[in-house]
Amino acid sequence: MRVYCVGGAVRDELLGLPVRDRDWVVVGATPAVLEGRGFQPVGRDFPVFLHPETREEYALARTERKSGRGYRGFVVHFSPDVTLEDDLRRRDLTINAMARDADGTLIDPWNGLRDLRDRVLRHVSEAFGEDPVRILRVARFAARFHDFSIAAETRALMRAMVEHGEADHLVPERVWQELSRGLMETHPSRMIAVLRECGALDRIAPELDAVWNDAMAGTLDAAAEAGAPLPVRFAVLLHGVAAGVDPGHPGQRRDAGARADAIAERLRAPTDCRDLARLVAGELPVLELAGVLDVEGLVRLVERIDGLRRPERMEQVLQACEIVHANPALDRVRLAADAMRALDAGAIAKAGPPATIRDRLHAARVDAVEQALLRAGEPAPSRAATAGSSTSAGSTSAGRTD
Repeated sequence: MRVYCVGGAVRDELLGLPVRDRDWVVVGATPAVLEGRGFQPVGRDFPVFLHPETREEYALARTERKSGRGYRGFVVHFSPDVTLEDDLRRRDLTINAMARDADGTLIDPWNGLRDLRDRVLRHVSEAFGEDPVRILRVARFAARFHDFSIAAETRALMRAMVEHGEADHLVPERVWQELSRGLMETHPSRMIAVLRECGALDRIAPELDAVWNDAMAGTLDAAAEAGAPLPVRFAVLLHGVAAGVDPGHPGQRRDAGARADAIAERLRAPTDCRDLARLVAGELPVLELAGVLDVEGLVRLVERIDGLRRPERMEQVLQACEIVHANPALDRVRLAADAMRALDAGAIAKAGPPATIRDRLHAARVDAVEQALLRAGEPAPSRAATAGSSTSAGSTSAGRTD
């Protein structure tokens, strides 16, 4: 039995990057041999085991044969006669198809070290074209290694895979897995650019493909530079579906939010990402007018984004909007929310008949925000002007925020 360290750990070590996890390939063994040595089987589709002490993953060397469409359409073969070179040949990129033996000797049958030095992402073999997830992986690695180019033959193969319908068989969960990891890289816009170039983005999120531009790419990378969490980056990614929305038209705002929500649902994005994307797409046009919203408009905006019960999420909404369009006036929204939270809602509810609780609470919130604006040195409109502007058709000062 021979054991080799393979894949990303070897690549990152050669690049001088921190090695977080090590994966191992075992040649010349069987599942029974590993289990007899205390390894715990965990693989569902192929034999993977956890080391009894380090808990690192050890996989038996294997080959794969295409048997259907999509990334599950494979027959996996493993036996003691499968060689290390056989195993490395089925991997995606040459830079991920290197190994080190027990003595530390580099084993590089596919010239991964050369491609590391030349800063090139290149597929190992024609087996690449059998698994559409590899399109996503190349795009993700392009976002991580932003100074690497993609080999011309690999670009051509990716386009051919999309044209032949292979990308149509991508499973949403795997798309999200790769997309979310790519969004957390240093240059996530490169991932989107690669997916667009080969045609895969149109298959994954045609609404996003239709509106993507250089400005959106810049804001996505700005979110990465700011160290924004995944929900904020995802919301920034999808904010363009709100392009052209009239902030004074509630129906258009709801439609923009629904478009973002539909993409998130199709991708099986988790609830926090989905909710934030919907809120940002729907409310971004109004938030860009935060500096001219009147008291009523501010109160209704905070209520719509649930800024009283979910202050952390409201802050993520504002962070996404600040990345898309730097706007110091968003502090007016924070001030309004703070003033509204300071109210004793229970006392207000007990102070009158139940049928009027909602109206009395809203009126108290308007009063509190108006006073907060005055204390901040901002001239607030009179009560009559505020009420009138919030119901006037097409009023930009009110923002038509209902």
